[in-house]
Amino acid sequence: MLQIGYIRQNTALVKEKLALKNFSDLSAVDKLLALDEQVRKLKTETESIQSAINAASKEIGMLMGKGEKDAAETKKQEVAGNKTNLQNLSTQLADAERSLYDQLVLLPNLPHSSVPKGKTPEDNEVVREAGDKPSLAASAVPHWELIKKYDLVDFETGAKLTGSGFPLYKGKGAKLQRALIQYFLDYNTAAGYTEYLPPLMVNEATAYGTGQLPDKEGQMYHVTVDGFYLIPTAEVPVTNIYRDEILKEADLPVKMTAYTPCFRREAGSFGSDVRGLNRVHQFDKVEIVQLVHPYKSYEVLEQMVDHIEKLLQSLQLPYRILRLCGGDMSFTSALTYDFEVYSAAQQKWLEVSSVSNFESFQTNRMKIRFKDGDGKTQLLHSLNGSSLALPRIVACLLENNQTDNGIELPQILHGYFGETAIRKKLVNASAQKD
Repeated sequence: MLQIGYIRQNTALVKEKLALKNFSDLSAVDKLLALDEQVRKLKTETESIQSAINAASKEIGMLMGKGEKDAAETKKQEVAGNKTNLQNLSTQLADAERSLYDQLVLLPNLPHSSVPKGKTPEDNEVVREAGDKPSLAASAVPHWELIKKYDLVDFETGAKLTGSGFPLYKGKGAKLQRALIQYFLDYNTAAGYTEYLPPLMVNEATAYGTGQLPDKEGQMYHVTVDGFYLIPTAEVPVTNIYRDEILKEADLPVKMTAYTPCFRREAGSFGSDVRGLNRVHQFDKVEIVQLVHPYKSYEVLEQMVDHIEKLLQSLQLPYRILRLCGGDMSFTSALTYDFEVYSAAQQKWLEVSSVSNFESFQTNRMKIRFKDGDGKTQLLHSLNGSSLALPRIVACLLENNQTDNGIELPQILHGYFGETAIRKKLVNASAQKD
């Protein structure tokens, strides 16, 4: 959430940055400032009346001490009238503050100065590209065909159990999921991240804290009876761990990682982009989150990008890093880098990670603060990144490493998977005779 004081002091700049993010209703800024003026005026009037009440109350005591009861009684009536006025003003102030707050949370975060202009993914800026794109044999097929061939995922039974977009992993498909999750967590904890296993449902306050509400309610599964939401990412519960807390500067940075299933409705998704594992409603993901000193957040952002880049390099996948344009960024982000891996069989890039700096946008909502060396309380900055989302990683591992003898896995996964490759299950001799 943006801070009203900053908007008041930098109105033209705020409108300029909101326009870069393709926020269309810039008049909302003027409405906010009008509400802010109303709030400040009511506060001044409230404080003035409270001061008058305090002064009159003190004077009543002095008059009573002098025996001037009639004068004291007149002052009491004056105080009673002021208390009635104060109560009315306090109600108006509370209503005005609520209106201001409700409007303030509808404004997206302001983009960093390095964010390129643009409205669509085609306007994103390629920062760098690395890794060799494999040359596949003419017989190569996309991952949804490989999944059938090696019996790794059962989409039909998943649809029977729940619905379309809820895959059922089985056999070596399930084993590969487990291997990747364990490897990603080990990689993150070795870099100093503390592992968490959070709840998979959160309450409204938690979803609000990270900016999923009121922006993304349509993308989340809502358990209406209890008012809970199935998490779209581990970022939501993990960042909220420190909600309403004041940390010590010596405890920074706070580095957290978590594996969770993630749930996204993805309403309206259709076409070739959603085939197989390209887009599903439930998927596994390992997340990293940091809470850092505001002066260090962009340095930390680059460190997190480097961390995820090395993780992709270890998987021997061709990748590229994009700096997202204003129109393709999330509601909460100030700067986002996307990682995409190249799918050789589909001949296109697939997003597997986003790494974002939210600055104080989330921490202002959650009131996550720290005391600096001078004892001053400040808002922290929050960052997060996918490290990594599994479905498209699996898709590219299968497609890019397919051979006539099976799917050769990158060396880093051999110990985790317990085998060097995924090979087709052979039918035993007795079964063949039968």
